[in-house]
Amino acid sequence: MTNIPKYWNKAKRYLSQKDKVMAKLIKRYESPTEIILTSRRDIFFSLCKSIIGQQISVAAANSVFLKFKKKCKNKINAKTVKKLSSIQLKSCGLSKQKVNGIKSLSRQILDNSFDPKLIVSMNDEEAIIYLSKLKQIGRWSAEMILLFTYNRPNIWPIQDIGLLRAISKNYNKNYLPPDSFINLLNKRFSPYCSVATWYLWRSIDPEPIQY
Repeated sequence: MTNIPKYWNKAKRYLSQKDKVMAKLIKRYESPTEIILTSRRDIFFSLCKSIIGQQISVAAANSVFLKFKKKCKNKINAKTVKKLSSIQLKSCGLSKQKVNGIKSLSRQILDNSFDPKLIVSMNDEEAIIYLSKLKQIGRWSAEMILLFTYNRPNIWPIQDIGLLRAISKNYNKNYLPPDSFINLLNKRFSPYCSVATWYLWRSIDPEPIQY
């Protein structure tokens, strides 16, 4: 894991000036021991975790991921995964679609048909489109990769149920909050939507979200 993004403190000051609700949230979670957005800078690991966690609870995802990690002998990389059979991966609790997604990812990493290094030079939308070409990776998963793996500062994942719940709770809006209001917050929080998203998530989750 790396230290918090360089833009974090500047973003906190900016958001606090722009929005009273955000100012309160930032102050509430100002503890020096608070875990802030971090990154493991390992896109293969993060993509596997993303695929495994789709459409199941956090607890179930953690259980499956631990089995997957054990099956990989704690070495989660493309070469290790490619050597595992579909049966071995299914034994971790993975569906056929998720097995195919992870196996496809390992092949594409190894044959360079998917090159994570290219993402660095892409803007957010270009990177989302590029990541979304992978099996089992849609827009939401791509946004999580940009936010947690690359620490992009201005990700606003409006497909995320947790974010929508947090907006409804903190701004006294019905669930689902209106698109017009979501777009208003997007403009207000830019260019630091990622930081705003993290604090909104934090307001409804007893533990800081890590990916």
